[in-house]
Amino acid sequence: MSVSKIVAAAASGFGSDPLDVDEVFSCHLYEGNGAQNLTVTNGIDLAGEGGMVWYRRRDGAENNSIEDTERGLDNVIYTDSANAQADPGAYGLQAFNSDGFTAGYDLSGGDYVSWTFRKAPKFFDVVTYSGTGSTSHTINHSLGVTPAVIIVKRTNASANWVYHQPSVHTPSQYLLLNNTSATQDDGAVNNFTNLTSTSFRIDSTWTSTNASGGTYVAYLFAHNNSDGGFGPDSDQDIIKCGSFTSDSSGIATVNLGFEPQWVLFKGTHAGSSWFIVDVMRGMVNGANDAWLAANLTNAEGTSNTVITPTPTGFVTDGTNIVDPSQTFIFMAIRRGPLAVPDDATKVFNVATYSSNSNSNLYNTGFDVDMAINTTTISNSNYVLSRLTNKYLDTNSIASDNTLPSSVFNSESNVINLNAGWWGTTNTVVSYSWRRAPGYFDVVCYAGSTTTPRTISHNLTVIPEMIWLKGRDAGGGQWYVYHKDTGNQAYGALNNNYYIYTASDGVVAQTIWNATNPTASVFSLGNASNGNSNGQNFIAYLFATAPGVSKVGSFTGSTSDVTVDCGFSSGAKFVMVKDASANGDWYVWDSVRGIVAGNEGYLELNTPDAENTGSDYIDPHSSGFIITSGFMQSGRTYIFYAIA
Repeated sequence: MSVSKIVAAAASGFGSDPLDVDEVFSCHLYEGNGAQNLTVTNGIDLAGEGGMVWYRRRDGAENNSIEDTERGLDNVIYTDSANAQADPGAYGLQAFNSDGFTAGYDLSGGDYVSWTFRKAPKFFDVVTYSGTGSTSHTINHSLGVTPAVIIVKRTNASANWVYHQPSVHTPSQYLLLNNTSATQDDGAVNNFTNLTSTSFRIDSTWTSTNASGGTYVAYLFAHNNSDGGFGPDSDQDIIKCGSFTSDSSGIATVNLGFEPQWVLFKGTHAGSSWFIVDVMRGMVNGANDAWLAANLTNAEGTSNTVITPTPTGFVTDGTNIVDPSQTFIFMAIRRGPLAVPDDATKVFNVATYSSNSNSNLYNTGFDVDMAINTTTISNSNYVLSRLTNKYLDTNSIASDNTLPSSVFNSESNVINLNAGWWGTTNTVVSYSWRRAPGYFDVVCYAGSTTTPRTISHNLTVIPEMIWLKGRDAGGGQWYVYHKDTGNQAYGALNNNYYIYTASDGVVAQTIWNATNPTASVFSLGNASNGNSNGQNFIAYLFATAPGVSKVGSFTGSTSDVTVDCGFSSGAKFVMVKDASANGDWYVWDSVRGIVAGNEGYLELNTPDAENTGSDYIDPHSSGFIITSGFMQSGRTYIFYAIA
């Protein structure tokens, strides 16, 4: 770490090792096994740093349970109940671990979600205190900033949950987390005053916040406003707490400055539940969203487009959830990670059915955002996207199709291909990507009459390759931008044509607006297949992450060509296309074999079976070797490789 980064980290209150959002928050899905002591590994250090676990069943009626390290094990409170804390026994958490927690007895085959908050300055803190029954009761905390949300629950007697958000509430106002009441106001009675970076004061003797003899727990959440201090440069925000007002249709556009992974929101009017949506269970673009409610024990519900995440925030749709012309409070947590990956195994996985122990549950070791799944027999090449919960076909211009809900959200770190839509299992080849800065990103957008136009992304570096596809009826070409063919050129992933340039027609200029992408946006012209008004599109953005991935090109030769990608142990995945003439989009991987001899290749632009009769690629520690039998001398070949 540079000296400047160390100084910045120290100033942020995190010491010399700034935190990533993945280190302080986790949304984790798991399935019950019908036995006690199920280890849930989510990367959050609860044993050493402390924090809170909010967990509940998804596929059946059950309480929203919260346990935390301050109150200790065997003490659970329910956000949907005013009851005092209780001992859940074998059904509660059994341990707070250095990388997650140990769950208690659960239903065999039941689906569960946990939201884990680690204590960290400028993010979250949990404190306990005893009521005094008198005003001016000061409670110290370690949040390091003035709390943006305070949630208090009495633990030794029945009392309502009190939710206070200073940006929208006066000291005497609050909401009740366990019901759908409108904002309450006790007039002269102030529950929360003198909020500072180290303490808050309760000027009330109310039983829910400060009764004599009462014991309480308070959960404190920060609001980052360009002062979060997270990420490798200690300059990123990860949590926002605020409010929005919907229009007459229930639509509101909320700018967070980041793409969220978890959102809690409630109307300040009566009758609105405390809705929770997240990307793991399904907060998608153009499809049903999965929601739970903090005040309800109901099983998980689905509604069309509750919240649509964007690269800079989210958009609501009031068709089912957001009441028109009402004010809502919200808390949103950023999607991670924040750092450029330095280990390909954390962001890419390749597996076959046999290499995966003959299972259709592909445990990748990370939460999958995009996957290409095909077979070694004749079959299409399906591109599955978490952001849409739909799939496209790289060898077709067809529109997207809905996936079974279990593909992405049955368990964390797993892509579940055990669904009837798939087909023959013992021939499956599965490639999985995780979104990460400087490596890979996914963006959805709607076409517009505005041209030229820019589309925001979160790659944080200049995209070196973009795959762009229409999603609606009729679909459209898979347009491909590649840095080594220029912004007045395009390829089509669904065919074997050479790369078109400006000399081949105006469409080559109008797709990318003859403008290079930047670290924050890419440009579009008026090509109907890239920016048709009212049509929905998806873009996949790729970049070179040192030692992890490489986007580049090489020139054909009569001799073998060694392609140096900066890797140390060779390439696991290689895609190559002749940019100068007709030629397929060849794909090799190390699981099926990249060897000094014949190996199998697949083609993204065809449904053809694997071809195993050619020696076109050989291994090399720095990347790969393309053999002379594959190339034509003098031609340009573009490639994408992953270590």
